[in-house]
Amino acid sequence: MAVCFFDTSALVKYYHNELGRQMVVSLADDPNNRIFISRLGLIEWHSAFFRLMRMDIFTQDEFQTIRTRFLSDIRHRKFLIQPLERTHQNQAIRLLSRYAFTQSLRTLDALQLAIALHTNSHTPLDHFVCADLPFCQVATLEGLSVLNPESL
Repeated sequence: MAVCFFDTSALVKYYHNELGRQMVVSLADDPNNRIFISRLGLIEWHSAFFRLMRMDIFTQDEFQTIRTRFLSDIRHRKFLIQPLERTHQNQAIRLLSRYAFTQSLRTLDALQLAIALHTNSHTPLDHFVCADLPFCQVATLEGLSVLNPESL
C-alpha cells in the first residue's frame, strides 16, 4: 500500500494521455493505495482542462465527459480531498519566503506544498507525485519523497 499526494500536474495525467500517465494510473487504480489531493487541486484541474479545451485538444462535449468521470471519482473517494485552511496559507507564505527567490516557487505550488506537508504530518506520505521539476525540487528540500512521473 502506498500513500500519495498528487499535485495537479499528476492529477491531470490521470484524465489526459500525456507523458507520465502510465505511472499515475498505476498508482491511482491500485485499490490498496490512498491518494490525497488538495481542494485547490479541484480548481486547478478545471483550469488545466479549460486550457486544453482552448487549445482544441478536447471539444466541449469531450470535456464534459471527462469532467463527469472526474467528479464521479471524487464522489467515490478515489481521491481524498484535503481542505485549504488558514494554517496552510500561513505555511505557504513561509515557503514562499524560503524558496520563491532561489527556487522560483509559485503561489499555488506553495499552497499545494503546504497542504501536502500538513497531510504528511498526520498521515505519512510515501510519495509526493508531481510532474513539475522545480516544484519537485522544493518538495524534496522540504523532506518529501518525490515521484516525478515524467522522469521515470
